[in-house]
Amino acid sequence: MSDQEQSLVSHLVELRSRLLKAVFSVLILVVIMFPFAGEIYTLIAKPVLDNLSQGTAMIATGVLSPFLTPFKMIIILAVIISMPIIIYQIWAFVAPGLYKSEKRVAMPILISSIVLFYLGCAFAFFVVFPILFVFLPGIAPEGVTYMPDINSYLDIVVRLFFAFGLAFEIPVAVVILISLGVTSAEKLANLRPFVIIGILVVAMLLTPPDPSSQVLLAIPMWILFEFGIMMGKFLRNRSQEQEKNSKE
Repeated sequence: MSDQEQSLVSHLVELRSRLLKAVFSVLILVVIMFPFAGEIYTLIAKPVLDNLSQGTAMIATGVLSPFLTPFKMIIILAVIISMPIIIYQIWAFVAPGLYKSEKRVAMPILISSIVLFYLGCAFAFFVVFPILFVFLPGIAPEGVTYMPDINSYLDIVVRLFFAFGLAFEIPVAVVILISLGVTSAEKLANLRPFVIIGILVVAMLLTPPDPSSQVLLAIPMWILFEFGIMMGKFLRNRSQEQEKNSKE
């Protein structure tokens, strides 16, 4: 076997090892949370349960929904909670091939992306959900009792968690684009009107069809876009100063 083939095999073995560690981290959390799946689902469903009319409750229309829906919930939560471990395994596999300067830039970006994703999920749960589930029962037509299905609620929760989690990654994306020289802070600032229109369209597509959740997603996205421009400009200026000093 040639050196190149040995190198490829060793990389594949390491990749398998990293993937298994990421999968095991998720499985361990699933096993830990499984006995409490019902309680965890009730906790996640609190925003809608608190706003149901007296004498009503959530319903399960599927035969296996009372079991499968909480089980799917803990799997999704296990993936979200394991995100730092999963990203670390990816980083540990990729890092040996990076230059020292690239590692210095990549590590803060990875940490920031994890923190921002969690902040997006927290914003969705603690800010958006209480407003959304006050609004939705109030617009039910007369004669219609608002009793959401537990599986449909899970779909909305997952959709909003990932919508807000990914939306909060905007500063990271902007900083990467500016740092790589793909664009500049000035160009992005000039494109602000088009970006705002794009943000409104994305918010409309990612959230349920009610104006409250759309606005609550669009406003943070715009603020984070502006923050990304400021950070990208700052980091770009600092790197240019360092290059200038190194040449002198």
